[in-house]
Amino acid sequence: MVGRGAARAYCTTLDGVVCVAADGAEPWRSVIEPERTHARGHRPGCGLSADGRRLWLYRPDAMAGRGCHDHWTVLDAGTGARPAPGGLPTVGHGGEHFAHPDGEMLLCVGEGQDGIAVFRGTVADGVLRPVPLPWTDRCLIALSPDGSPFLTVDHGQTDFAVHAHPGGEVVRSATVDDFGHDGERWEAVVEWSGGHLDRDTLAVVLYGEDAETGREWFRSHRADARTGRDLDAFDSGARDCYDLCPLGDGSRPTTDESGHPVRGFPPAEPD
Repeated sequence: MVGRGAARAYCTTLDGVVCVAADGAEPWRSVIEPERTHARGHRPGCGLSADGRRLWLYRPDAMAGRGCHDHWTVLDAGTGARPAPGGLPTVGHGGEHFAHPDGEMLLCVGEGQDGIAVFRGTVADGVLRPVPLPWTDRCLIALSPDGSPFLTVDHGQTDFAVHAHPGGEVVRSATVDDFGHDGERWEAVVEWSGGHLDRDTLAVVLYGEDAETGREWFRSHRADARTGRDLDAFDSGARDCYDLCPLGDGSRPTTDESGHPVRGFPPAEPD
């Protein structure tokens, strides 16, 4: 996680979170306590607030052997101080953060076969207040550029949905069949990837297998965020189905063969 101006970066280990300056110095390090008793099956994660002042830390403490449930903590990004600790009713393996422009944070916690939990987090009077969104079977993929609607994919990968913020109500959705694939020949799912190309246009990734040859494939589609309608398939330049990372400004970063980032241009408008 890189801060504004690339002056600092933040990364998590199994035992804490580290702030690293551009010159390689370590301004601060925050250790997760108590000491973990399990080394595998969990990974802490962090997310920087939109204004760069707060660092949100997800702690999969249950899987780490630190207790019965997980914790979500807010740190001062400048000093590492912990002004707002909080608990979560989850037993997760890892979590991904999504910073909202208004200062809150969304957290998607993966609990393996038990599903997915998504929370909206706010801080008031030094207290972190996590609010669960009303489903446990959808993976949060991306926020729109202005933070209003957001995109999820079903845990079973049968569809994607656009939700209203902040309540999470489904505004529109589309299934694999809506993309016009031959279900008798192509076994396809909606991948847990993609995002917003811009506020009104989604990048949706389908992954499948040819029933006759067994050959695997993936394909990127543009979809209308307002209707869910498939607009067209496009060449994203992605190396695999998780390589496409839209930024919401029309660009679509991927990586080249050496693993270096490549910022692609917006796809052409459909006919």
